[in-house]
Amino acid sequence: MATPQSDTPLSPLRTVAVVGLGTMGTGIAEVLAAAGRDVIGIDVSEAQAAKCVAALEASTARCVGRGRLTEQQRAELLARVTTGTDLSAAADADLVIEVAPESYEIKQQIFRELDGVVRPETVLATGTNALSVTRLAADSAHPERVLGMHFFNPAPAMKLVEVVSSVLTAPAAVTAVTNLALDLGKEPVAVGDRPGFVADGLLFGYLNQAAAMYEARYASREDIDAAMRLGCGLPMGPLALLDLIGVDTARTVLDAMYAASRDRLHAPAPILKQLSEAGLTGRKAGRGFYTYEAPGSGTVVEDALTPREDGPSVEGRPVRSVGVAGSGAMASGIAEVFAKAGFEVVLAARSEEKAQAAKARVGKSLSRSVGKGRMTAEAAASTLDLIRATGTYDDFADVDLAVEAVAEDLEVKRQLFTTLDKVCKPGAVLATTTSSLPVVACARATSRPQDVIGMHFFNPAPAMKLVEVVRTVLTADDVHATVREVCAKIRKHAVDCGDRAGFIVNALLFPYLNNAVKMVQEHYATLDDIDAAMKLGGGYPMGPFELLDVVGLDVSLAIEKVLHREFRDPGLAPAPLLEHLVAAGCLGRKTGRGFREYARR
Repeated sequence: MATPQSDTPLSPLRTVAVVGLGTMGTGIAEVLAAAGRDVIGIDVSEAQAAKCVAALEASTARCVGRGRLTEQQRAELLARVTTGTDLSAAADADLVIEVAPESYEIKQQIFRELDGVVRPETVLATGTNALSVTRLAADSAHPERVLGMHFFNPAPAMKLVEVVSSVLTAPAAVTAVTNLALDLGKEPVAVGDRPGFVADGLLFGYLNQAAAMYEARYASREDIDAAMRLGCGLPMGPLALLDLIGVDTARTVLDAMYAASRDRLHAPAPILKQLSEAGLTGRKAGRGFYTYEAPGSGTVVEDALTPREDGPSVEGRPVRSVGVAGSGAMASGIAEVFAKAGFEVVLAARSEEKAQAAKARVGKSLSRSVGKGRMTAEAAASTLDLIRATGTYDDFADVDLAVEAVAEDLEVKRQLFTTLDKVCKPGAVLATTTSSLPVVACARATSRPQDVIGMHFFNPAPAMKLVEVVRTVLTADDVHATVREVCAKIRKHAVDCGDRAGFIVNALLFPYLNNAVKMVQEHYATLDDIDAAMKLGGGYPMGPFELLDVVGLDVSLAIEKVLHREFRDPGLAPAPLLEHLVAAGCLGRKTGRGFREYARR
């Protein structure tokens, strides 16, 4: 949504009561007071109310220290906040926002008591992200004035506010709260009443799948988190984020989502229950998926699961020269990466002309780096000289590592690996960059499956730091060690995973994208609101529909089909809307139209 304009009507909600003064309630109180509202903070605990005041004093003091507030402004802000333990203090409020614990019993009791305290026109908002707003409203004496106002933590910093209407909510209440959110400098997104709403509805499904992936011992917690940070540009990995949110909180949200959807992807992973019941709820407990320096600390310390760098290791095979098969952007990018690291590169394609065009693409990329001051012209020239373009795979005869980056078609790749098996010398490592096909199928096309491994680069390869290293059940230990050593030399972060569809990144990313498409398909929210929600509420660099149009809807559909076929989970079935767009030739930016339309170049 657009930022508030000067002619945006001011919200009539001038005095606001906040019920529940934990971290979220305190943050909301600060946001309201900073925007000139009179705030009445209420909590059943006197100690918690006092803690809220202390937190506000500390937070505003930091703002003064950073030049964001003057001492006078700080004093005025703090004077606008009063706290207490009695709900009757909300009698004069225009709006009450409750952020009590996620319990119907607790929240319904608060709303019943408020019915006897506040004026009939006072708007009542719940901060829940897991419970039904409709159910809470139905139990109120005036259900038309009840809605959801879901802030994100930390409330002072996060821009998103989801304004949640039930079928009972009066439009005037929605308008008043939306205008208030704009007055607060927030970005309000209008959504309907379902567990998780937009941002958490998409986020928690993804977090749940990451927990299940870890529980299955498919990959380490460090590799899962690194893969999603480096492969998707996310600010935090999913397991670290679960620890920050609270494992128990995540379980509560997922329970509510599953109760509503019956989608197995929302059924809480058993490890969430095990950690919750053991009291290992994340940062607040000092231990969750990771171990922390102290309860409440964000500093991770080593524990029994921390990878050891000094353990016994298998020595890899020497790699001096690298063959790259393919002529597309990925092949060119991988060739550039290896040449920059000083490897001799043979760039082979189906014809000399295609190979030379691929090398020319590398030259253009290096020239751009020179223009941006990232390397000298001499370094660029010497890097390009390390690449020899050829129209025959026979020139792979002496390479130590062959990396294929041809079409994502199993038969094409199998034929290529049959050729590499004949051409490459004994002991050469053969790697596939596939993102969705079984690596072992490529391996079985050779007489040396022990030498075959997956080496999944991300596009654009020169910029993206991640490589998923995919072992099959047949891959030799020294081949795995070789690729790990090579990744270090080309300055890529390697993560280990097994040979199953999607590996780490795509197995977690594409179900999330598919669920976003389902939201639009069900008319729950708009493209723009979903993209805004995930960027502002989840810290994603791109919204799901922006990303789908960049990746290509046909590519996305193909990956989702592979995931559905492998895992047989109904929740992974591609959304019909995605299939319809692909059938219509609307493939994203490359065709000028996908979920959105683009200017043709």
